[in-house]
Amino acid sequence: MTLTLSLPGQDDLKPRITVFGVGGAGGNAVNNMIEKQLDGVEFVVANTDAQALAQSAASSRIQMGVKVTEGLGAGARAAVGAAAAEESIEEIVDHLAGAHMCFITAGMGGGTGTGAAPIIAQAARELGVLTVGVVTKPFQFEGAKRMRQAEEGVEALQKMVDTLIIIPNQNLFRLANEKTTFTEAFSMADDVLYQGVKGVTDLMVRPGLINLDFADVRAVMDEMGKAMMGTGEADGEDRAIQAAEKAIANPLLDEISLRGAKGVLINITGSHDLTLFELDEAANRIREEVDPDANIIVGSTLDTDMQGTMRVSVVATGIDASESHADVPLPRRSMARPLPMSTTYEEDDADNQPAPVAAPAAKPVQEPVAASAEEEPSLFAEDDAGEADARRYRAEDLFDMQDEAADDGLPPPAYQPEVPAFEPRNDVEDTHEPEAFVAPR
Repeated sequence: MTLTLSLPGQDDLKPRITVFGVGGAGGNAVNNMIEKQLDGVEFVVANTDAQALAQSAASSRIQMGVKVTEGLGAGARAAVGAAAAEESIEEIVDHLAGAHMCFITAGMGGGTGTGAAPIIAQAARELGVLTVGVVTKPFQFEGAKRMRQAEEGVEALQKMVDTLIIIPNQNLFRLANEKTTFTEAFSMADDVLYQGVKGVTDLMVRPGLINLDFADVRAVMDEMGKAMMGTGEADGEDRAIQAAEKAIANPLLDEISLRGAKGVLINITGSHDLTLFELDEAANRIREEVDPDANIIVGSTLDTDMQGTMRVSVVATGIDASESHADVPLPRRSMARPLPMSTTYEEDDADNQPAPVAAPAAKPVQEPVAASAEEEPSLFAEDDAGEADARRYRAEDLFDMQDEAADDGLPPPAYQPEVPAFEPRNDVEDTHEPEAFVAPR
């Protein structure tokens, strides 16, 4: 028996990049990239809907969850999408094996993309594949339930990918006008993924003045959290600055800022007329926006078809989401502080509280309580932890908290555990002094 040994060919040594489209939105994004003839990438589409899968232009297709869905889709149920991915996990792993980098694209809020994308991302991470998620969030007119499911899917996917890029569909209104068709609007979102993948792959597979390898890309994108992708093209005298500013001001991405980015990958593409000063201007314009200690990797590729035009592609990672949303709560109250009752809660309970059995007997009881409240230190003063806990659950303190809620001035905490209202027991004769009374738990 003769054993033949040989070195792997150069084609085998190239980085393998896979784009994995999950669900209907992911399949549409893959079709867009295939239509634009993106080179150097393998395309895989996975869906629970057999009819949508048959319309895909990708050669590699995975019919997920044949037993679970029978090819009829997930019915906007994320649990069904996750179960379908689990059923077809072996086939998914087969398509991921050997890949160095995987872009997982899906639409959050539905069933297949929301449920299956985290399962596929987990399989890719376990294989050691650099995993990048590119997902969309629903329009506002699709309802709060779908948006909540999308947020849950984003949170689950965030834990499984190295880098996550979020594109809210609602941001399409920033670029669209009354004459923009539905198809054109979604093509804008698909272009974010296309330009991002193209910017990364061109650095590794196209000839250029400053070539980068896969290790450079991994250094920027490995376990970096939220990210952004942007591409800008310009011509004329100030084309370097204009292209760079277009790249860092992508209106379709989630409300994120480039400031604070920990890793930045810059690809500057031009023809033979690209000058050293233009490359310097574009790179420095982007460097001004990011963290001073960010890991910045700059590459330059050559495209003879771009005579007179310059393209700048940016992938910035390690970005935290902006906290400028209106629905984000203000600085929350310390959870050690007793929870105030809301005004509505107080008014509702006023009707439900039993009337005093004997008004004359109640007055002498209330007067010492008010006096003791003035003598005692504030509920929020620094004191012994044991005494604070004991006072917190006394009946007079609970009533004081109701009065305090109206003029507190602070927003309620994001999470409010339910505090049972105090209900005096009328069947037991009160023989104790006011100071010794303890509310029943």
